[in-house]
Amino acid sequence: MRHILFAAVLVAACHGSDPAKGSAGSSASAPATTPSVMPAPAIGSAMAPPAGSGDTAGSAKVAAADDKSPAPAKPPAAKPADPAPAAPTEGHDFTPEGRALFSVGACGDIAPPDGFPAKLVDKHCDVIKKAQTDYLDNWVKPASAFFSDHVPKDVPKKVVYPFAGGDLSTALTVYPDADEITTISLEPAGDPRDLNVLKGKDLERALDKVEFELKFLYRVNFSNTLNMIDAMRAGALPTQLIFGLSAIKIHGYEVLSLRYFKLNEDGTIHYLDDKDLAKAPDPTKGKPEYRNRIFANAEVQFRRPGGRIQTYRHIQWNLDNDHLKKDPRIIKHLESKGPIAGMTKAASYLLSWDSFSTMRDYLIGHVVWMVSDATGIAPKWGKPAGYEYETYGKFIGPHIAAGNGISKDWRTEFDTEPKRDLPFRFGYYDKKNANHLVIIKKKS
Repeated sequence: MRHILFAAVLVAACHGSDPAKGSAGSSASAPATTPSVMPAPAIGSAMAPPAGSGDTAGSAKVAAADDKSPAPAKPPAAKPADPAPAAPTEGHDFTPEGRALFSVGACGDIAPPDGFPAKLVDKHCDVIKKAQTDYLDNWVKPASAFFSDHVPKDVPKKVVYPFAGGDLSTALTVYPDADEITTISLEPAGDPRDLNVLKGKDLERALDKVEFELKFLYRVNFSNTLNMIDAMRAGALPTQLIFGLSAIKIHGYEVLSLRYFKLNEDGTIHYLDDKDLAKAPDPTKGKPEYRNRIFANAEVQFRRPGGRIQTYRHIQWNLDNDHLKKDPRIIKHLESKGPIAGMTKAASYLLSWDSFSTMRDYLIGHVVWMVSDATGIAPKWGKPAGYEYETYGKFIGPHIAAGNGISKDWRTEFDTEPKRDLPFRFGYYDKKNANHLVIIKKKS
């Protein structure tokens, strides 16, 4: 009999959203239509505000600077960086569930809790660890070398990654020393209690689904909308959370804590407490899709062994203008971070649509340095706002119709920039299957 205290967060790929299907953290193949909203239930109320459910896309950690890095000969007069946060003490502590999911779901290097069938866990982890190793060797290592050379050492330590799907891994590849990484998508983190109640064939089927999605996402390095809907919104295990835990494992970190939260009206965080949880359906009764939306937003704190605490938050939210106007809590939360580093990729070109201008304006107003594919902030908006562009690889045009409206702007930028090689794929390829990447930075 397994016992995981109820009192007591695998990998991603990039992800935009299929505008036609409405996944805000998954890749797309067609332009979006007007969003239809599927309200999420809220703990303690009949229905929750449209904070991350709907049919259009809308979809980050904490790492501090290396304590061992040498101090400059003449210390700069600039204000020192904020210290990395301590682990939260409020709210219900789901760390035992998080560590169990880290071990059993993401195959982290810690022993699973007592009672899990060893043969099943070994079978699952043989598959997962091979996929993780292949992904680490074939994508993370070359990409890490590139970003180590290109990301300035003084970028803000708070990272925001909209339309992220389950892709914490890319954020850690680009910003391994971030203090805080926030990913946003339509997919919920998921109910962490499920692992403790799944047994026999139900557990085997749930792990098989995680295996399939992780292998796929590592292989293509961006998420597929239909897969995200099935695996993350209605998964028998908290797949979004497991993707994040897998990223933490791949990059050599250890899990310190897991809590869930919702946003207050002013954008501040309220950690779900025992009173909130008492109103949630029993994990053996409520449908996974319903329960996963209740456990929509997760916070995982992690660190390298002996290192500083870093924070990963995933928030389920619809980022189109209509939803942000009706419920602006996410914008208030993001604005409180001040200057940020940014990234996005495989985001269905949503930032070029008028219906996502609020999120685009937020990024333009707060990003100091950002990396993307051609689904990022296009030159027609970035250059007038004082951004410089650096392009890598080739871009002839988008491989999906959703990007046709901004295609000429991007093609002109790539044609006028110096030719720079890109030895790995970053998000979408172009219509000729060419890799491409864009760096923008505020002019000095």
